[in-house]
Amino acid sequence: MLRIYKTNAKTKNTEKLKKMVIDSWIDLVSPSVAEIDKVVEKTKIDKDLILKMLDEDELPRVEQSGNATLIVIDTPSIDDGVYMTNPLGIIITDNNYVITIAPKKIFVLNEFRKDKVKDFRTAKKTRFLIQILLKTASLYLKILRQVDKEIDKKEEVLKRNTKNEDLIKLLDIEKTLVYFITSLKANDLVLEKLSKGNVLPLYEGDLDLLEDAVIENKQAIEMSGIYKDILSSISNTYGTIISNNLNIAMKFLAGITIVLSIPTMISSFLGMNIPLGTLETDPNSIILVTIVSIFLSIIIAILLKKKNML
Repeated sequence: MLRIYKTNAKTKNTEKLKKMVIDSWIDLVSPSVAEIDKVVEKTKIDKDLILKMLDEDELPRVEQSGNATLIVIDTPSIDDGVYMTNPLGIIITDNNYVITIAPKKIFVLNEFRKDKVKDFRTAKKTRFLIQILLKTASLYLKILRQVDKEIDKKEEVLKRNTKNEDLIKLLDIEKTLVYFITSLKANDLVLEKLSKGNVLPLYEGDLDLLEDAVIENKQAIEMSGIYKDILSSISNTYGTIISNNLNIAMKFLAGITIVLSIPTMISSFLGMNIPLGTLETDPNSIILVTIVSIFLSIIIAILLKKKNML
């Protein structure tokens, strides 16, 4: 998909155009071969810069080629309730074009497409890039707050009933946080390179905006690390609880088995083919044997209780 936007110099509104012009924003999402060729022909950039960004596993970095600079970052997204990260490439050309390329639709660009970002101008290419970085860090923070709420909900469920499925869901969230931390740290390296001013020229006001993006990105890294540690602690704790409950159940069953084995042993002994004297002919012998069996079982049960086996 190819879309073109440009901020009107008079109205300050960002409008959608049908053709590429100077100071416009070229928005590519999973573009076709014809769309890629059209953009390359107009902007004179290296075609490989666009083709690389069709790979969903592309890593954050800064790359310069010919008349263009490619900045790759990882952006967060939600797909059917599953959190993930997707690469976004921003190309800034020497002939005044800004190109964004992504293999999938990127949520962080929605506000730019709808012209809802304060002081957004397609002609201010460096500021546009920094605004994308700031919005990306803010979106990470927003999603991390949702993750925190999900952790609390899952913890409440586990308190009532511990199931393997609930622990697996916590593991999925922990895996997501690992991906987030990796992506945020890679984005942090990109921000550090940009802050040096060697990649792109930084204008008045850009440094403050870039500093905000760096702070929010580092905050997101810290939050992700904290939530990951909390999840690891919860998983380990409930894993220990499950193991402990199993040990308690096995210990109780072993104690019950010992107690019930006493009457069985006595009746087995009396059932052997050996003379038992008057006990054999006494009509009340069954009562005596039963009383003795119960008495011994109670004694054994008390001893096991003192040993904390019942």
